[in-house]
Amino acid sequence: MIAAIGLMPAGGATAAARKPRPVPYQHHVQIAQQRAAHPDAALRALNAEGDDDGGAEDPEEIAEQAEQYAEARSAPGIVAPGAYTAAWRALKTMPVTRGSWQHVTDLPYDSDDPRYRDINSNSSGGAGRVTGRVTGLAADDSGYVYAGAANGGVWRSRTGGGHWKPIADRLPSPSTGDLRLDGRGRLWYATGEANTGATSFVGSGVYVLAKPRTGSFSPRDRVGGTELESTIIRSLRIFGDTVWVATNRGAYSHSASDLSGHWKLEFAPNPDFLPGGSQAADANAPYKNIINDFAADPKDPSRVIIAAGWRSGDTYNGFYTRVAGTWQRTTLTGDIASDAANVGAVTFAASADGSRYYAIEQSPTLLATNPDSTLQGIYVSKSGSPFGPWTLSADYHKLAASGSALTDPGYMPGVQAWYNQFLQVDPTDPDHVYMGLEEVFESVNGGTTWRVPGPYWNFGFPCWDIDPSKQTGDCFQTTHPDQHAIAIGSNHGKKYVVVGNDGGAYRRPLRGVVDTGGHARDWTSLNDGSMDVLQYYSVAAGRDRNGLAVSGGLQDNGQSILRPGDRVMGSNFGGDGGDTIVDPANGCNIAEEYVYLDVWVTNNCAVNDGAWTTDPTKATSYNVAPPDNETGEARFIAPLNQDPRNAKVWVAGGRHVWLNTKGYAIRSTADWTDLFDLGEGHTATAVVTSGGMVYAGWCGPCNNQGFTRGIAVGHTDGTGWHQLTLPIDGPIPNRYVSGFDIDPADPNHVVVAINGFSRRWTEGPGAGIGHIFESRDAGEHWTDISTNLPDIPADTVKFVQGGGLVAGTDNAIFHRGAHSRTWYVLGKNIPTTTTLQIRTDPTGRFLYAATHGRGIWSYDLNQLRTHH
Repeated sequence: MIAAIGLMPAGGATAAARKPRPVPYQHHVQIAQQRAAHPDAALRALNAEGDDDGGAEDPEEIAEQAEQYAEARSAPGIVAPGAYTAAWRALKTMPVTRGSWQHVTDLPYDSDDPRYRDINSNSSGGAGRVTGRVTGLAADDSGYVYAGAANGGVWRSRTGGGHWKPIADRLPSPSTGDLRLDGRGRLWYATGEANTGATSFVGSGVYVLAKPRTGSFSPRDRVGGTELESTIIRSLRIFGDTVWVATNRGAYSHSASDLSGHWKLEFAPNPDFLPGGSQAADANAPYKNIINDFAADPKDPSRVIIAAGWRSGDTYNGFYTRVAGTWQRTTLTGDIASDAANVGAVTFAASADGSRYYAIEQSPTLLATNPDSTLQGIYVSKSGSPFGPWTLSADYHKLAASGSALTDPGYMPGVQAWYNQFLQVDPTDPDHVYMGLEEVFESVNGGTTWRVPGPYWNFGFPCWDIDPSKQTGDCFQTTHPDQHAIAIGSNHGKKYVVVGNDGGAYRRPLRGVVDTGGHARDWTSLNDGSMDVLQYYSVAAGRDRNGLAVSGGLQDNGQSILRPGDRVMGSNFGGDGGDTIVDPANGCNIAEEYVYLDVWVTNNCAVNDGAWTTDPTKATSYNVAPPDNETGEARFIAPLNQDPRNAKVWVAGGRHVWLNTKGYAIRSTADWTDLFDLGEGHTATAVVTSGGMVYAGWCGPCNNQGFTRGIAVGHTDGTGWHQLTLPIDGPIPNRYVSGFDIDPADPNHVVVAINGFSRRWTEGPGAGIGHIFESRDAGEHWTDISTNLPDIPADTVKFVQGGGLVAGTDNAIFHRGAHSRTWYVLGKNIPTTTTLQIRTDPTGRFLYAATHGRGIWSYDLNQLRTHH
């Protein structure tokens, strides 16, 4: 265990001395210590866009995850507008096989499940039932709440939250940038999530739904043309009769009453870096035209302020307003910073009566120099004008002393202010405001003082205990950390606030009750299982209790486990859950990756009552990370796999290809054998083994600055290792290697999935064409077998019974019969989203698909017996 010494939140030290905290909390404290002791290294990691140093931690992990996800889809260059729409249209023309997908994870997921209080679980932290990241919210006064997920589309509740129904499944992009109800009751949906600042989940534009209480979005609801396609949108605002959207390609406007015609590009700070511009291919082009939010004078909605800037700083960062028809930099009056060095991500909020404006401001200078926080401040303009004068309401020191769980040097409120921001003023009280950073804050006196109704977690507080008879000791339920969205609504006259974060949506009364520490006593999780927007990286299944146990690794929600008879899924590992493997013969033998190849293993599903806190020998999860974890030479989500013929044989990839032959009996880092060094600066992106053969795909550099990919091949006995010769001009394109599979009957017969878009859409050397390639001679020669597949990033490929192939991509799952050249959409009933991994059950009959935004789904391959 990590020794957590001396850096506990206020009031937490006594409790911590009484009982140890789980590893995710200890990890958090250690990160704070490391950041405080070595600020330069931590800050370099966060600011090194596209770096694959692998040493980045916690706040840096969010940035790294987003960058690496985007790299896989854009390398070796940048993706031109129109790519996703073209793929969507191609998808709609394809034939479809028989059969339907079944939803596996359509039930609640309890992050505090009392069954799993093992040493590496977050269970008892207090977040309760969770789902995937919610990045947009809107609510009315009749009980209707609308939630938009990072990669799971839009959902409607008629009961103030819960009992959700999807209403955007027909759209080409399921990624939410913002949601907004206008004065006519129409719902505006801006696609393309912008919270990370990276182009991880780009959108297809803005849509408006005239009757959101009963209708659902369709492609014809799009406003304008393709001008907003492949953008990310951080904010949509409506001032008077004008709609404004803040994108990574500038500020756009449109009439709110006349929905015909294109969006108008109002302002781009550096137009030469836009697609088609003279510097569009520059590596920094994605960061040169970022708009974060807008504010308007309540007395004159045409007086608009644009907040522009990249979180890490650029010369264009600042505030702009229109003077004599042109946009010019402006200085807001008062305490708020207006200089380029201190204007990063900004969020505004106005009171309904026009008497107050509030703002959150993140500082690029603090991001570069201060390991504690990136927050410049929370500000209020008591004149009601966004032009000022602005008064500082709180800095991160004041917020930390307001009941925050984040009081450790190196990790304090606003440490992720570039990622976590929301602001909302009570429509009935201009001095009552909610503010979101990593935690939920509230002020009832116009920002004079703040409290923390939603602390990060309860681990550091004296009220916490791991006792499985209680959710979170004697503490009250909190929300999941990392806040992104907020809405205020009511139902039958009862007003409430709904917040959206990395764990879904939560509700409490607008004027709720708090304990003596300022923490809410009245949060309700709205994640009842009906809105499954869980973002899986991986899935695996093994036999358990005359059925199957299904495990999967999740973005910021640990690992889920669903065992036969369960009505609620549990969380048996915390943090980010990366790749997962499971013993087909025993579904409780599980190996789970945190990040950067930090692998843990359990032999009992990590079932534990917390007894390890008094007797360390009773922990039932063991850290068995390959050495590349310690040296920082692995990708954020690094590949981990096992031989389908022999569960004792595992392979994992960082800079090196690692072999474990002890299977689930492994107990130490020393149990790994180094099979092959991929080379300095190279990191594995995919590994597979079967029948003694191993294939490993890698990249390095992995960003657009000199992107290079390769494939190494060798045997598990250590012989025959070599790098394949892969010319930049093909046949395998110079794009990201996402996944392999080996023919069970012939280890020399291998298929590979290639991410990104073809050269039609990607400006970069060797972008080539094709997404699925086949070799019958261990990779010496390759054939493009993509044929009629849409030009869309391919993430995973799998041989299935009967000799067919299944491919998972960023918009659908496809099947090709053993003796066919034609790909079909596989089955019906599965929503549009990204599928990152496909695996089979122990019999090979059932497929399991890990989607990154809509949970886990299964398909019975027997449904294909009469097809193709």
